[in-house]
Amino acid sequence: MTSTAPETRRGQDAGDPLGEQPTSWQRRLRRFGHVPRPEPSLRDRLDPPYTRPGRQLWSVLAIPPHVADRLVRWSGWGGPLLVTLVAGLLRFWKLDQPHAVIFDETYYAKDAWALVNQGYEGSWPKDVDKLILKDPSSVPVPTDPGYVVHPPVGKWIIGLGEQMFGFTPFGWRFMVAVLGTVSVLLLCRIGRRLFRSTFLGCLAGLLLAVDGLHFVMSRTALLDLIVMFFVLAAFGCLVVDRDRARRRLSDGLPVDEEGVLRPDAEVAENLRLGWRPWRLAAGVLLGLAFATKWNGLYVLAAFGLMTVLWDVGARRTAGAVHPYQAVLRRDLIPAFVSTVPVAILTYVVSWTGWIVTDKGYYRDWAATEGKDSSWSWLPDWLRSLWHYENQVYDFHVGLTSGHTYESNPWSWLVLGRPVSYFYEEQAGCKESATGKCAAEVLAIGTPLLWWLACLALAYVLWRWFFRRDWRAGAIACGVVAGWLPWFFYQERTIFLFYAVVFVPFLCLAVTMMLGAILGPAANAGTRAELGLAPQDPTGERRRTLGAIAVGVLVLLIIWNFIYFWPLFTGTSIPEDLWRARMWLDTWV
Repeated sequence: MTSTAPETRRGQDAGDPLGEQPTSWQRRLRRFGHVPRPEPSLRDRLDPPYTRPGRQLWSVLAIPPHVADRLVRWSGWGGPLLVTLVAGLLRFWKLDQPHAVIFDETYYAKDAWALVNQGYEGSWPKDVDKLILKDPSSVPVPTDPGYVVHPPVGKWIIGLGEQMFGFTPFGWRFMVAVLGTVSVLLLCRIGRRLFRSTFLGCLAGLLLAVDGLHFVMSRTALLDLIVMFFVLAAFGCLVVDRDRARRRLSDGLPVDEEGVLRPDAEVAENLRLGWRPWRLAAGVLLGLAFATKWNGLYVLAAFGLMTVLWDVGARRTAGAVHPYQAVLRRDLIPAFVSTVPVAILTYVVSWTGWIVTDKGYYRDWAATEGKDSSWSWLPDWLRSLWHYENQVYDFHVGLTSGHTYESNPWSWLVLGRPVSYFYEEQAGCKESATGKCAAEVLAIGTPLLWWLACLALAYVLWRWFFRRDWRAGAIACGVVAGWLPWFFYQERTIFLFYAVVFVPFLCLAVTMMLGAILGPAANAGTRAELGLAPQDPTGERRRTLGAIAVGVLVLLIIWNFIYFWPLFTGTSIPEDLWRARMWLDTWV
């Protein structure tokens, strides 16, 4: 197990590995387990190494060193894949239950079926859901165009599952469950790269696997989980791009006669970072997020600014005297071109099915109502699409009709008002004191995880402001990009499940805090360099207490997920047990 602070790689740079000698207060804190950290070299600051488990773990497990080394090499993928396997089993277990069209599946499942069959959404008759559940083959796809208010990518993805498994609950939920499962793998790998720790990466993925909101959204044919997947994948691409850019800077810096990497203003300000395919991939993924729901546009803006600031930090670390000017000259235009135009082009291409048909909603607007427009020199399909988008925007900002489960974004982190997707009451339940049983699918996060995340976000902000930890800034950026935009539309009808877009970043925040609780590991070699005894009892005690605290918190979160399992899956339970799980009055 490792903390959020990577060990310093040794042997590549000469010099004092400890920097300044520990101060008197640091020496006094040693009795409580404080271990002064070595000052990292320039190479490690630009390209930090991954931590490795201490030998004590393998000794306790009686694993030979050569086998341990092999396990460490395999754990980078083996650990995340194991966590993903658990997440997949949970998400695909009885995926077709409840056998119903729950909540907004009534829109997206049918729109997806129309898209994959004719290229545009149709206008479905009312009360057709029961007939679809009974015999989907008897329900024809309507040819009259339907007015839809979300771009098509998410519905194309849902439709892919319907093409493979039919127009059934399992079919329209299948691809969402796939993306929900793969997102756990992504977070494991992203967390591993972010914290330079396989253990912490797997811990972040495990937390996502047992989050109730992510779990429910992974088993429901709605669009927000798909947006979350593309946002998380784009974030991972940008983190990889950051590492590659900093490694290129490190390789370009000079090395002195002692083999020590030295900062160089000329290199840091003028070195071209070359082709950056990972940032281009992030642009495509952010375009797909935007082409699923429009809130992906805010994430595009936030992540675009974040990647530029990362370049500023990299050039400053490498020795640039004027890092902002250097980025303005060398990096800003490529960063913009790789993200914004690419995302917009991806968005337009996503409408291909609507463009190539002549029956989509508003498809012929430019040739009819809009034929006298001053923009008539533009292609008809482009002007019609622009008009359609304007109408959709007016709909979204004007959506203020009340809803039983609407909530203000201020209440999301504390789970003030979750959304009930499905509820069914059964009479004659002998196990219940009231004689009734209840089955519900409640879109709510695992309470202990979310309430712990409130503390973790405070820790992340502290670490960003006062420790200048870029990882904390990146996590905060992900939360802000997914959460803050909804505060601009507080009069609009909005729901808690929109928060699924930033759930992975909440898990990263909790992981970062748990890594700090766990504390840094100091093996025998490190202890010798620090002037500590080989088996320093205070350090071991600190590490042991940290491990116990982290273990207890993680087990409590897993228990909390299991406790609310019936409400996540629509499992019928006695009504008194259902009410026992309504911890807050606003959950009913």
